[in-house]
Amino acid sequence: MSVLIAIPVYNEAGYVRDILDRVREYADNILLINDGSTDGTAEILDELREPMGLDVIHHATNLGYGRAISESFKRGARDGYDWVITMDCDDQHEPAHIPAFMDAIEKDNLDIISGSRYLNLDAKSEIAPADRRAINMTLANEINDQLGFTLTDAFCGFKAHRVSAMQRIDLTEDGYAFPMQLWAQAAAFGLRVGEIEVDLIYNDPNRTFGGGLDDSVRRLAHYREVLSREIARAKELAQASASTSRSASKAAHESRHTGCRCC
Repeated sequence: MSVLIAIPVYNEAGYVRDILDRVREYADNILLINDGSTDGTAEILDELREPMGLDVIHHATNLGYGRAISESFKRGARDGYDWVITMDCDDQHEPAHIPAFMDAIEKDNLDIISGSRYLNLDAKSEIAPADRRAINMTLANEINDQLGFTLTDAFCGFKAHRVSAMQRIDLTEDGYAFPMQLWAQAAAFGLRVGEIEVDLIYNDPNRTFGGGLDDSVRRLAHYREVLSREIARAKELAQASASTSRSASKAAHESRHTGCRCC
């Protein structure tokens, strides 16, 4: 199966060269989505684009994490890839896990393979910032209760996505609440979801979310609002999709039997 590695990038001039060198040990097809960087990242990507054979999308302004991810699915579909593996560029996702995702892809029994930093924590694991860990666990439990999943990590961006499955859903959430929309639609459309273990790494626990989301209370409230809204919306989308499919099937059946006197 053909796989595209997609990496959203925002002001990662200090990491991007090393990350790309390490990713290229495991994959040849790499897409970078530069989301309005202002620190020289864009110039580095343009420098490396040809010698590394990179595909690069530049946003003139910062459009958001969710927008970058959804664009990667569109690019994957356009270029004929079967899967898109998304990972961050801040050295918090270890490229050495890419083969584990490839192995899971080859089993061909899931539509979303989500990395989890909390499947098997041990004494060597780093400690996540308390507020991030608490929000993640709270929402993982709520998602599992409402959608029937068994997630241990609701927010890890290290994932493999079946492109044909991503084409069935309607991803419009541009910001950090994007995973809430993804999980809601995955459940509504019956996508098969599983997790694999990835390392828990926090190089810079002081990184900001922006837009008022640095306040953990407001961040949790925002994620819950998006989750609730998207669960309702996803059900409507799935019902409309099913209705359209039934109508198309009926029309095809009638077309095949037009003029037929055998039934």
